[in-house]
Amino acid sequence: NSHYFGEPLYTYSLKQGIEDGYLAPYKVIRVDLDRDTFGWRPTEGMRDKAGHLIEDRVYTGTDMNRKLVLEKRDEAVATKITEYLKATDRHAKTIVFCEDIDHAARMRQALANANADICATQPKYVVQITGDNAEGKRELDNFIDPEKTYPVIATTSKLMSTGVDAQTCKLIVLDQNIRSMTLFKQIIGRGTRLREDLGKSWFTILDFKRATELFADPTFDGEPVQIYEPGDNQPIEPPVVGDPPTLPQPGDDAPPTGPTTAGPGEGGSTEPKKYIVGGMVTVSVARERVQYLNAEGKLITESLRDYTRINLKRRFDSLDQFLQAWNDADRKAALIDELERQGVLIEALAEEVGKDLDPFDLLLHVAYDQPPLTRRERANRVKKRNVFTQYGPVARQVIDALLDKYADEGITTLEASNVLTLPPVNQLGLPVELIRAFGGRPQYLSALQALERELYAASGLPGSGAGSPAPAAPF
Repeated sequence: NSHYFGEPLYTYSLKQGIEDGYLAPYKVIRVDLDRDTFGWRPTEGMRDKAGHLIEDRVYTGTDMNRKLVLEKRDEAVATKITEYLKATDRHAKTIVFCEDIDHAARMRQALANANADICATQPKYVVQITGDNAEGKRELDNFIDPEKTYPVIATTSKLMSTGVDAQTCKLIVLDQNIRSMTLFKQIIGRGTRLREDLGKSWFTILDFKRATELFADPTFDGEPVQIYEPGDNQPIEPPVVGDPPTLPQPGDDAPPTGPTTAGPGEGGSTEPKKYIVGGMVTVSVARERVQYLNAEGKLITESLRDYTRINLKRRFDSLDQFLQAWNDADRKAALIDELERQGVLIEALAEEVGKDLDPFDLLLHVAYDQPPLTRRERANRVKKRNVFTQYGPVARQVIDALLDKYADEGITTLEASNVLTLPPVNQLGLPVELIRAFGGRPQYLSALQALERELYAASGLPGSGAGSPAPAAPF
């Protein structure tokens, strides 16, 4: 384009998009499988499932799903993906990038088997979205729609690498050999959209192919790489109507033209052999490593706790200053959002330390070495102190229900404008009736603020009380 039309009049760079806060940081989990890392060599005279004699050589990660299919490898990848989703959120939108259509189909089946409990009632929990799959392509709009729960997992090859606005995609799985920086950026771009209003401030890349080593390439955040360089006597001509269509390249989302195991001289096909080996060859995880990178692909930490400690202490000079900022915040959710924008990955920290901890306790524990209280413990301490006796029975029931809601979901939900419409609070009556029990909306909001003060007054730390001396007992 630049050669034909001239230099662009305006450029909006990747780096500028990052600095403007449009892109999300990510956690990278690199999983090395034993057969990929250390290689696999067939025994003498070994044949695949179709009876083809397997060429005697060492097969490594670049051969997997191109020249060699190990069915147990599909199972190992599907198991690892499922383990991650079960540990975080089984309904987090996930895209699995596979080597080709055949691989995408097998991975869909392997993931359906690994999630049989959900697929028994929700057959569209896992779908294959590739160029040859009409049913899967019909589900693409449902996959990218934030309002639609299903499909959750999409297996694909090239079809979803561009032009797919998957705003709420929280997990990108790389099981594809990627050597093109352009393709890598396009694939990663499926997850970099920020949707803080829908709870997405970062995402995870689960990498089985070491593709994320491209993050360390100096050109990752550099200028676009020019692929076509015409010679002095080779001007770039515009396309002419009627030009023959470009044929799909190997690995593209196009239906296979022959048996996957056919080779030169077999059935007339010139495609390379793809041996399929069943369950006699096992596959397991050799090693696993977690890293955290920013939106530019720069390594920010190998220890999330250390990174949080450094970031928080850069923002607050002392524990007292942090406590003061927390107490002064009219909405704790606003302070949490601000900290996340500054690189404090609270959601990731909760996964590592404990999901039932309040962000307040997470940060105190990690950055200031304080023993944490769970949300349930904080809620129960407020209930035991019985400090809301000035309210009538209905209002006290609302406060107890709000404490239960906080214990289950945290301070952000407690401060949400629709909290009175959520269970268990909504079981007590309509929002207008519940607000009337406090004497009106101003009185309800005042009670809610008092409730928050009481929740954090239990910390026993200097400056953490609600205007009264903190208890002497350790928090």
